[in-house]
Formats: sequence, C-alpha cells, structure tokens
Amino acid sequence: MSNYVIITDSGCDLAADTLQQWSVDCINLTFHLDGSSQEYVNADMPPKVFYQRMREGSVFKTAAANMEDFRLVFEPRLQAGTDILYLGFSSGLSNTVNSGRMVATELLEKYPERRITVIDTLCASAGQGLMVYLAVQKKQSGASLEEVAAYVAETLPGLCHWFTVDDLVYLKRGGRVSAATALLGGMLNIKPILHVDDEGHLISMSKVRGRRQSIQALAKQYEETALFPENGLYFISHGDCMDDAKALENCIYEKYGAKATLIADIGPVIGSHSGPGTLALFFLGKAR
Repeated sequence: MSNYVIITDSGCDLAADTLQQWSVDCINLTFHLDGSSQEYVNADMPPKVFYQRMREGSVFKTAAANMEDFRLVFEPRLQAGTDILYLGFSSGLSNTVNSGRMVATELLEKYPERRITVIDTLCASAGQGLMVYLAVQKKQSGASLEEVAAYVAETLPGLCHWFTVDDLVYLKRGGRVSAATALLGGMLNIKPILHVDDEGHLISMSKVRGRRQSIQALAKQYEETALFPENGLYFISHGDCMDDAKALENCIYEKYGAKATLIADIGPVIGSHSGPGTLALFFLGKAR
C-alpha cells in the first residue's frame, strides 16, 4: 500500500492545531480588507478581532487558492515519494478545487509514478471539516488512498449542511438575497434557514422569526434527517456566537444525549460572506 497524505484547504474552518494533530496539510485561501492589497490567511487574524471589525463596518473580500499555492504544498510531498488525496472546498462556492485539479494534472506529468486524487467535496466550513475528519478516521483504520477516496465519494451525498445568519446584509453583499429582502428581514427580525445542496451551492430553504426559532429549526433538521442521531457525530461552526452554538448543542443533547464532536470558529474566509452571528450544523443524513 502506498504512503499517502490527506490535504485540504482553509475552506474547512478547522484550526491549524487540529489539522496538525490529524497530520493533514492545508492550502490557504486568502482575504483582504476592501480597498487594500494586503492579503491575509485565516491564521493571521483571530475570529473575534475579524468579526468585531465587520460589526464596525469593515468589508472584506476573499480570493481562491491559486495554482502556485497548490504547487508549494503538493510538490514537496511528491518529491518525498508520498501520494496525495486532496479534499477541496465546494466548486459551487470557489474556484479553489479547480486550481487543484490543474496542478495535479501538471505534476503527474512530472511525477508519473505518484498518484494525486482530487475530490470536490461540494462542502463548506465545518461540513468540509467533518468530511476531512471522517477521511482521517478511515485512513487511521488502515484504508488505502483508493479506499478512502471511495468512502468519501459514497459519504458526500449524505453530508448535511444547515445554517442560519444573524444579519441578511452579508448575504446581500454576496448576491444571495436581494436588497429588499435584506431590508425587510432586518425590520421583521427574519432569519433564513439555508443549506448547501448537491451541487455545493447555498440554497435558502425557509424563514423563521427570531434567533431562538432559527436555532430550534437547525436542531429540527438534525432530528428529522440525521442517520444516527444518538451517536453524536455532528460538527457546529459559528461566527463569534459561541453561546448560540452551545444552545444548539444543548437542543440536540436534551433529545439524544449527544454532545457535538467539534465546535469550530467560522474563519475569516467563510465569515467574509456570512458575517458575525452565523450558526451552522453539519451531520450525516439520509440526503443533503
């Protein structure tokens, strides 16, 4: 069985020390303050600082990882005789995974004895992180690169992403909702319930009034669609709203006795588009 490494990107919203513990390499997407050319990666700015700046009116833009970013991570691994399984941020939200594909094609011509498998997870934030976690668990059980890749492909159609945002203005900036919808939603305290669909796009599914109702709506999705609700295999991510993340965890715990496997910060790259107060739930379900 060949030696291989799992690589992902910062679209997964997993902390650097977590990825290091799992022996997973990470390729960074970047973000910058609108009007500035200074680029940052998630690790450069603590989430609390980032979200406070957003609350104060700062607008951030993001950029996909480019081909050179991939070369710098992929090539040393290939030179060391290591194959690569790359689990990438949804192509429905970023061009990052396509850059990975192009570099893989280029490098395999240079290292024909090696193998690079690129998988578009069609996932985002800690949903992508949950898929990385599952792949690592499979690898640690002794599975080959081919076996882990097959497992990922089989699992992705049931990896559920449900989330809500506290302020529609950030989705308006990204073209996810209209200006009128954002204005009316703010006036009426409307909170959308969204998910990531089978093509990796953000889709609005329903609307509720108030934060408490939106948290309960996320918990209800877990109750109705999780494959194994009692096993506690779910991730939560949040945009500087840990109290709400814990409230969501408690909703699930009270019914199933299951604490979250991981509660993660939504990093600046994702948070630039969703804003402070975003709350998301990820788990394995009957379908996305």
